[in-house]
Amino acid sequence: MLKEKSDEILANILVKKGILSHDDLERVEESIDCDTSLAQALVNEGLLDGDTITELLGSSDFNFVDLSEYHINVSATSILPETFARRYNVLPIDFERDKLVVAIADPTNVVALDDLQMITGYEIKAVVALEDEIKIALNRYYRATEAVKDQVDTLRLLEDSRGGISGLREVSEEAPVIKLVNMIIIKAINERASDIHVEPQEKELRIRYRVDGVLHESMCSPKQIQAGVISRLKIMAGLDIAETRIPQDGHCDLMVAGKMIDFRVSTLPTIYGERVVLRILRKESILIDLDDLGFLPESLNKFKSSFNRPYGAVFVTGPTGSGKSTTLYAALNILNNSAKNIITVEDPVEYRLPGVNQIQVNSKTGLTFARCLRAILRSSPDIVMVGEIRDKETAQIAVEAALTGHMVLSTLHTNDAPGAITRLTEMGTAPFLIASAIECIQAQRLARRLCPACKEEYEPPIDALTRINFPMEGEEPLKLYRPKGCPRCNGTGYKGRVGIYEVMVLSETIKDLCVKRATADEVKRVAIAEGMRTLRQDGFEKVRTGMTSLEEIMRVII
Repeated sequence: MLKEKSDEILANILVKKGILSHDDLERVEESIDCDTSLAQALVNEGLLDGDTITELLGSSDFNFVDLSEYHINVSATSILPETFARRYNVLPIDFERDKLVVAIADPTNVVALDDLQMITGYEIKAVVALEDEIKIALNRYYRATEAVKDQVDTLRLLEDSRGGISGLREVSEEAPVIKLVNMIIIKAINERASDIHVEPQEKELRIRYRVDGVLHESMCSPKQIQAGVISRLKIMAGLDIAETRIPQDGHCDLMVAGKMIDFRVSTLPTIYGERVVLRILRKESILIDLDDLGFLPESLNKFKSSFNRPYGAVFVTGPTGSGKSTTLYAALNILNNSAKNIITVEDPVEYRLPGVNQIQVNSKTGLTFARCLRAILRSSPDIVMVGEIRDKETAQIAVEAALTGHMVLSTLHTNDAPGAITRLTEMGTAPFLIASAIECIQAQRLARRLCPACKEEYEPPIDALTRINFPMEGEEPLKLYRPKGCPRCNGTGYKGRVGIYEVMVLSETIKDLCVKRATADEVKRVAIAEGMRTLRQDGFEKVRTGMTSLEEIMRVII
């Protein structure tokens, strides 16, 4: 006997589509007990799988959600107390504008939905999910929340009972603090974070994750646990827990979900205590193909042809966190073969490249970029990668190496490609050496990529496009895309990032301008006339093709 309206809806769909006969349906109905829905019974009997049920119910008035693949918004789960979630067998999974999205086995249970609206204060949007998946998710999310609370409470007691450096070390090695730190790290990895920020505040300890280049607050914990958590992170990275007055840098490896993940750890003294940043270094990011970074075909061809030469210098510029190292590693993956001697000098060596000789800079022992470069050039390299040009001496040696038969790859901190020439000149590099050595300069940024599952098309106002000089072709209304927000992107409307590139190949005309010490604006005008696509133009093209939004390009470039 079918007990719920949602079961009746599913039964009617199955019969109408000829997926099950009346006899098969009656047999399944007989096996249903008071705690099992028709959908769950079909899965238990092996007659249908969750994906098929998702498609079937998706064609009805109800949205069906596969919780095993759904990216659940933890902030939503915290809205409803566990007692009520288990009583109604429901799980808040996301926010949709002003509505709370709730996964429920029977979306026609009006009484339960009315109670949820009264308890949470939100208008409820019900989506259908399998009962077993709801129960599994309830155990996973509510038990994790309780576990964090338990660890915080236990850790607070430990902090109160011990003091001094020896006490800090003891607390940091206790099970509660270890579990809490592990939970923070695992949650960050599950949310695709690139950084974990542990930030002491006046009355609390704030944890934030950087996802797709934007910081999101994850949790706030009592101030009492601050010393234990920070000491644990410092011990993991091999830092001195007794030293809290100066910045420290360290490194650690952790096995998470069967994968070895590297973390670069940095501390910074603040007025409320030491701030700790863990940069998550995923090894798969260095295996990314250059074609997948978001280059437009013309820019990609220019960049590839520049570093495939036997000698010369190629510089990648941009602010910190713009993906410069990833671009250079992708280029090295193309160049790396047994016939070439590739040596890199980096600070720090973030990723290990098989077959490449990598050197870690150590200023304490005098192993600087310049000193490493001199030694490298005596080792008969074919390709040299310098992590960053920071001073006159390093710039001079790198440029001279490019003139003596080596391919040199490096990075600079400038706003655009033409500005790199001015920057090198200010460092004291002779203009004629810059003109002779450099083949290509590339500037780049990272913009968030629109979530393909929920991006929506719209027609932007013409006056707004005119103000920012957005290129418009023809008289037909322009259709662009903007973020909407869905479970897959955690309600942000964005998932992943795409590169925005400005590739400037140094032609004879630009080299003449270098020698004449022309300004960056003069070089830029000539480069554009010769076909260079600026960061703004590249970004606008990716807005036009639906890769990202106009707002995002305005945020990162304009």
